[in-house]
Formats: sequence, structure tokens, C-alpha cells
Amino acid sequence: MRERRTAAAAERVTPELLRTWPLPEPTGSKRSRGQVVVVGGALRSPGAALLAGRAALRVGAGRLTLAVGASVAGPMAVALPESGVVPLPETSSGSVRGTGVRAAAGDLGAADAVLLGPGLDDATETARMIPRVARAVGHDTVLVLDAFALGALAGHPRLAGDVPRILTPNTEEASRLLGRDADDLDADTVELARRYRATVSCFGRVASPDGRLLTVGDGDPGLGTSGSGDALAGAITGLAARGADPLQAAAWGTFLHAVSGDALAGSVGRLGYLASEIVDRLTVELDALS
Repeated sequence: MRERRTAAAAERVTPELLRTWPLPEPTGSKRSRGQVVVVGGALRSPGAALLAGRAALRVGAGRLTLAVGASVAGPMAVALPESGVVPLPETSSGSVRGTGVRAAAGDLGAADAVLLGPGLDDATETARMIPRVARAVGHDTVLVLDAFALGALAGHPRLAGDVPRILTPNTEEASRLLGRDADDLDADTVELARRYRATVSCFGRVASPDGRLLTVGDGDPGLGTSGSGDALAGAITGLAARGADPLQAAAWGTFLHAVSGDALAGSVGRLGYLASEIVDRLTVELDALS
């Protein structure tokens, strides 16, 4: 019978806890507030990268670049004029080529935080992309892995090198990373953090590689909507770019995502609010904690 580690005693994330753990103060220019690069946006799902990028800006990141498939780069630049755009080469089916990420090498090298995964749709190409991105970023750049990047990482914890990293799996992706069903999210989130040497945010749980566990809760049911995970990953990335360490960025981002859902459940309805509305609510909830 497989022996499982027990989870560390969980700490509840509350507004009071976060106020004693303040985010770095924003100062100076947009570059000093943090540069974010989102790598994703294949032909069939460009909106994921768009949502994530907007979320990063909504939590105060200063500069955003979207590295997306060449076929959608132009429309993305129009849809989000606050962002720079780098077109990436695509396969014949519209997936982003893993080797094509070198087109964004300069932006990746200058980034404070990089989010890899939203809108990618080819596991093989994504697996080729992860180590190339990890080599292109600076030693202190925080690398956030989401969506297809998590599937490519599963079973290969060294694929992303040694840069600081955050994983944002949903429960299905957590099971893939574990190689079994995730049936105890407290213990399983801690196990993922240790196994992949990463901070992990999974369904309201946040764990660090040293075993610390923070809980936000399962969140409002309406958070289970298309694009919600992209909003979460983008918020965490934006906070990391501002200078928050991985655990702080994940804890704050996960909390802001959850309370944004709670607020929308009250003003819109428990079901039916959109991920774009979650993104726009982040700024209000962040301001409420200041």
C-alpha cells in the first residue's frame, strides 16, 4: 500500500493575514512595477492569453508582452492595446511551435515574471517550449506554468530547470502531475510542491516546497467557468512581477481570485458571471486590502 505524507497544518488566508504580509510598494515607472510575458495563445484559444495578460495588469504589473501565435497576434494587439505582442511561428494546424519561442528571447530575458501555457494546445510542442523558456529567462525571473504546460511537465520535474516557479493546476491537472487521483487536496498540494520544487496553487490551497500550506477555500461555484484559471494564473504572475516572492504571489492571487468570485456571486448571480468580469474585479478587491 502506498504511504502518503500527511499535510502540514494549514494556515487560513484572511484579509488580516494579508495586511500583515504587504505586497511590495509600487514605485517609479512601468518597468519598475514589473514586466510580464505571457506565452500562449494558439489559433483555437487566443482568449486565454488575453485574459491572463489583463489579469496581470489589473493587479498592478507595469508592462505586458503577449507572445502568441502569429495568426492571432494582430487581433490580440487590437483587443489589448495596453500590451506589446510578439508573433510566434505556428504549425500547420495553428499550434504554437515549441522552438519558435526564440522569437521572444529578448522579452523573456527582460521579464520579471513569465506565464507559460494559457491557450497552448499541443503537448509535444509545449514540452519542447518549456526548457527553452526556462533557459531564456533570468535567474530570478518567476516562471508560472499553467494549462498545457502542466501536462507537459507531468512526470518531468526537471524540465523547467531551476528558476523560481509556480504551478497553478486545477484538480484534473493535479492528478496528471501526481500520476494518480488527487483525493486529498491539502496533502496532495503539499506533495506537488515538494515533488516539483515549486509553489503550487490548487483549488484554494497554496503550498511551498518546504511544506508550508495556506488555504483560501474552495471558492464560489461560479469560479468554475471557462477562462477562470487563466484569470488566476495571470493575477499570480502579475503579483510576482511586482516583486512578491512565489508564495506571497500565489497566496495573494488565489485570495483575490476567490473574493472576486464571491463579490460577483452577490452582484451578478452564483452562476453565469464571466472570467473577464473576474479579471476586472481584481483591482477592486486588491484596493480593499490596502
